[in-house]
Amino acid sequence: MASVITGMNPTAPIRTEAEAEAATKASAISIFIGVIAAGVSIAWSLANPAAMQDAVASAAGSDVNAEAAAMGAQFAIYLTGGLAVVQLIFGIVQWRNPGKWIAILFLVLLAYGILSTAATPLLASSVPNMPVIPTWQIAVSLVVMVVQVVLHAAGLRGINKLDKFQMESAR
Repeated sequence: MASVITGMNPTAPIRTEAEAEAATKASAISIFIGVIAAGVSIAWSLANPAAMQDAVASAAGSDVNAEAAAMGAQFAIYLTGGLAVVQLIFGIVQWRNPGKWIAILFLVLLAYGILSTAATPLLASSVPNMPVIPTWQIAVSLVVMVVQVVLHAAGLRGINKLDKFQMESAR
């Protein structure tokens, strides 16, 4: 376990194949953190259905009735759950057989997430009827995504080093 924790440090030197393999797990751990965040979001949404319906209704404007807002909120919960399951599958694949393309895909998605989350306060002030997201929620989301980026960077570093060790041993 200590080697996986050491592997999560993107600045730690990787000297052996075992250390490289431990570092590759950081990318999968980052994906699992995203699954946990989605689970928390789903749990909060299920615990506060009125807040979700109000957010959907305010985003859609005055043309939406309560039934349509409830349906929109339910769709958002199902979509989040479905994407969490897909993310969990990617995490399991990355844990068992670490690949560069999964880490790069999630780095791109995280970059988009960081940019869109950071732009949320700017959009909220310029778009009418946009639901207001609390500042603490934006800050927590940004911190979690930055941690995920660091873990993916450590994972990519481990994947590259593991490839190098395996190529050298194959010669």
